[in-house]
Amino acid sequence: MSATATAPDRDRAEADPVRRRSRRSRPGVRNSGRRRGKSPLLTAIMGVMLLYTLMPLVWLLLSSTKDGQSLFDSFGLWFGHGFHLFDNIRLTVTYDHGVYLRWLGNTVLYAVVGAGGAAALAALGGYGLAKYEFRGKRLIFGIILGAITIPTTALAVPTYLLFSKVGIVNSPWAVLIPALASPFGLYLMRVYAMEAIPDSLLEAARIDGSGELRTFWTVSLRLLAPGFVTVLLFTLVATWNNYFLPLIVLSDPKWFPLTVGLSQWNAQTTGPQSGGAGIVDLYPLIITGSVLAVVPLVAAFLLLQRYWQSGLAAGSVKQ
Repeated sequence: MSATATAPDRDRAEADPVRRRSRRSRPGVRNSGRRRGKSPLLTAIMGVMLLYTLMPLVWLLLSSTKDGQSLFDSFGLWFGHGFHLFDNIRLTVTYDHGVYLRWLGNTVLYAVVGAGGAAALAALGGYGLAKYEFRGKRLIFGIILGAITIPTTALAVPTYLLFSKVGIVNSPWAVLIPALASPFGLYLMRVYAMEAIPDSLLEAARIDGSGELRTFWTVSLRLLAPGFVTVLLFTLVATWNNYFLPLIVLSDPKWFPLTVGLSQWNAQTTGPQSGGAGIVDLYPLIITGSVLAVVPLVAAFLLLQRYWQSGLAAGSVKQ
């Protein structure tokens, strides 16, 4: 009796398209299997990318704990004979009358002044391009987009020739002035300011009698803070790792950054003037110096991480 009573209900359920769709949309074994089928592949890809990223860093950290002999006769991804990290650090910062600390100070100077100035100029320029109308605005923005496509290495030789005419070659200004120009940072701040700063807020500030400069410093800059930090991190990394331009415009070792200084040490280990003892002695210093050079960048990213992440996500959803 119950079977004959429920048969029409089953027929109606099968004939109802809404019920059929809802039944197919239920999480079953087949659908969940299809969704889970992509997970191992994506996990494997992410694992390979993580391994590719971390393996050089792991090798660098482990190699900094070895002496010169262990660097050549031990496995690269494991510790050597003894733990020599602190001895390597001491030798690195004291070698050649502490020239490494001089190079580190130069790098901090170039990175802080250059990256900070580039981020400030990008914030001012991007805000002006986003919120003001003036003649030649589209032309200027087109020039900025074109400048992004030009590699910085292609401008190194013309920059040297120009600075040699001015007389600032072999001085910190030859590195600082080019670091202040960041076309990509200017473009990024322009795009960010268009979405982060409402026009109604600027109009309200003007009605209250606030000047344009005061409005920027007290209102707009606070809203631009995540984008500013994002540009700051990008320019900080680019300036910290800058090698080709300082190599061309600097000849006095006292103005070298870490990139050029460590390269000079490496050239001494492979040059014809050095013997086997020189190779064993300098290689631990080069590796340890490279580890010490990475630490400030990692600290900067960890300290500014929350601003950086919010800066990348802001403006992706339009209100």
